[in-house]
Parts: sequence; C-alpha cells; structure tokens
Amino acid sequence: MNHDEEYPADYLAGILKEVKTIAMVGASSDPAKFSYGVLRVLHETGYDMIPVNPSEAGSEIRGLKCHESLSSIDRPVDMVEVFRTSEAAYDVTVEAIEIGAKVVWMQIGVSNDEAARLAEAAGLKVVMNRCPKIELFRPFWKPRLNQVI
Repeated sequence: MNHDEEYPADYLAGILKEVKTIAMVGASSDPAKFSYGVLRVLHETGYDMIPVNPSEAGSEIRGLKCHESLSSIDRPVDMVEVFRTSEAAYDVTVEAIEIGAKVVWMQIGVSNDEAARLAEAAGLKVVMNRCPKIELFRPFWKPRLNQVI
C-alpha cells in the first residue's frame, strides 16, 4: 500500500470494525496528553484498551493496568497503536509482529516506511500519520457508542 496517498475509507473503517483489543504504546496517565484523550475515547467507545509505557508499568491508566512492553501483555492484541516517535515505530513494529498483532497504527505525526514494509511483509495492515479517534467519527462509520464498556 502507498502510505503517501489517502487511505481508502473502507480500509480504515474495516480496521476499526474488526479490531477489539488495542495496545497503545506510549499511553500516558496525564489527562492533558493527547494519548490519554485518545485512549479514553477508544475505551469509552468499547475497545479493550491496553496501555503500554515502561515508565508507568504496574500502575493504572483510567483503571487499566499499564504494561512495560508489548511482550508483557498476557492476552491477544489485535492492533498496536504507536504513540512514540517515527524512529521508535520500527522497534514497536517488530514487537507487534512478535506478539501476533494484526494491525500497526501510527498516530498523527508518526511515519516509518521501513516499519510499514516490515509489517506488511509479515501480513499486518498498516496505517501511518492518522488518529483512530478522529477516524471513528468520519461519516463512513458511526462509533459504537452503544457497546457495554
């Protein structure tokens, strides 16, 4: 896929409809941080969110246990959301492949072509430089606000 072009609406909507469990690498307990707001909305929308941040491991973010790394998560993960630098996205992608994730989603401002090629070669779907919170509210798909949290 050419990640320099606009993603087809059905590609993004398909991912957001299919995934259930999302590990957010770079999650923060600080309500002023963008990652906290994205985690909050995705969680309230019905996704099973798993915060990942080594400096907050063992604590909770919004009542959710924070993990040190993707490999420390004890259940399957559908999507890994990358709230780290573009450079760090490669190592996160390697871990995402190792844990059997189906999607690597890099947050707005995060792009790594080498990571995208690696993930796609391993059979994962990739989204770069986009926010799932924003995509949830686009006209092509209505959020699942009626789901039990």
